[in-house]
Amino acid sequence: MTAAPPRPSSVSEPASCRPSVAVWSWPIALGALTIFGLFSALLGQHGIWLALSWIALSLPPIVTVICLCRAWSRTPYTKGGQS
Repeated sequence: MTAAPPRPSSVSEPASCRPSVAVWSWPIALGALTIFGLFSALLGQHGIWLALSWIALSLPPIVTVICLCRAWSRTPYTKGGQS
């Protein structure tokens, strides 16, 4: 019976691992903004509630389009495989 070699105590996690708060903060904020927009649209049909609902419901798609454009501009397009 041979024992397994001891693991080094200085093993660090990869740099790509982030805490869940850092990963989920923006999606939670956009979800809360969407819920607020839906409730403000239900509360009033005129005045400030209409403006708030339009603003709150238009921001998540705008943020999504901006993030998609940034992601598409970072990845190079390569047609076919490697030569």
